[in-house]
Amino acid sequence: MKANLKHQLNPNSKGVEILSIGTELLLGNIINTNAQWISEQLSQLGLNHFRQSTVGDNYDRIIKVIQEISKRSNLLITTGGLGPTPDDLTTEAIAKSFNVTLFERPHLWEEIKQKLPNSKLQEDSSSLRKQCLFPKNAQIINNPRGTAPGMIWEPIKGFTILTFPGVPSEMKTMWEETAYDFIKTKFSDNYSFFSNTLKFAGIGESSVAEKINDLLNLKNPTVAPYANLGEVKLRITARAKNHLEAKNIIKPVKEKLKKKFSKFIFGEDHDTLPSVVIKELTKRNQTIVFAESCTGGLLSSSLTSISGSSKIFKGSIVSYSNELKNSLLNISKEKLTIHGAVSKEVCEAMSINAKEKLEADWAIAISGIAGPSGGSKDKPVGLVYISISGPNNHITNIKKIFNSTRNRIEIQTLSVNVCLNSLRLILLSNS
Repeated sequence: MKANLKHQLNPNSKGVEILSIGTELLLGNIINTNAQWISEQLSQLGLNHFRQSTVGDNYDRIIKVIQEISKRSNLLITTGGLGPTPDDLTTEAIAKSFNVTLFERPHLWEEIKQKLPNSKLQEDSSSLRKQCLFPKNAQIINNPRGTAPGMIWEPIKGFTILTFPGVPSEMKTMWEETAYDFIKTKFSDNYSFFSNTLKFAGIGESSVAEKINDLLNLKNPTVAPYANLGEVKLRITARAKNHLEAKNIIKPVKEKLKKKFSKFIFGEDHDTLPSVVIKELTKRNQTIVFAESCTGGLLSSSLTSISGSSKIFKGSIVSYSNELKNSLLNISKEKLTIHGAVSKEVCEAMSINAKEKLEADWAIAISGIAGPSGGSKDKPVGLVYISISGPNNHITNIKKIFNSTRNRIEIQTLSVNVCLNSLRLILLSNS
């Protein structure tokens, strides 16, 4: 018998929620990649994905959250809690949420027996059989890669539940073989979401947001800013029937942003500062080398992580100590004593000498105090000097003082970003 629950959501709103079930998620033992993957699939289907929730393996709490979701959404997708162990409570809790009895599907038990060896069946027969219990009118989602099937069930009018195991490979296969077509037929109106992301460097998220206040209120496309360390992204998302239509919707907004932030936008979508620098140097058939101190090779690693970097990157000298700055980069002991390793004078000499010694078109040198120790009143933690030497004796010197609340890795990473973005701007001005 179905529960007498009043459905309060407009049946045409097509609101979708994802419920991830498993105490291991709450404890942080595993990363919830299922929710991310399902979110991407829902975007491709053009569905409004309203909310994600996570609940542990607790019978009463699972019931409560399912009942709450049933009052505000049309479609609920769950992952986790479908196996044979005592803490796999999803199907049982869903049925209890609507006061419905579970019935065994005999054919599912036959399928499970074919998938497992006899020794396993004899040992866990009763627990394995619980995977065969479903509400009477539920449609079964076959699980070709495991023993726990899922279900498609409409316990009350206007509200449908799809259940999947927590194992990503099983969930994805079940989605692709069964769920995708069901959701597309019943819930999708053949519109999809398409996104284009612009990437910024050298400007903060708040500064970007202040200048695009009018765009943040658009309905289609929508514009959303978000930041990574040393980088700001603007995601422009259009709802359209196909990619060409979405491109035309996004185009005027994108052009407006490029005009307003021409200096700060370094790429789109999968572009990174290293990949953009590699592309620009490759076009010019020019090479680059590094002389690193405080970043300890991180600048070099940022380039070599990109395929094709060998075309432009010759190598680097990681001269962390003054002794190596002297012996490998020919920085005089007098200069190191007078100015210190973290100084404009030493950093400039590092870039000039690295360029000459390693025979490259460009060289970037970096020296700083990444902390948390080593700072002083005159040279605080976060102080970084960067020097860029290029063709025709071109030299650019940069002094940055990063906030001392930044940790060591953040200061090193931000330093690398400044190096690459500064070179990008120099190349841009010379193109």
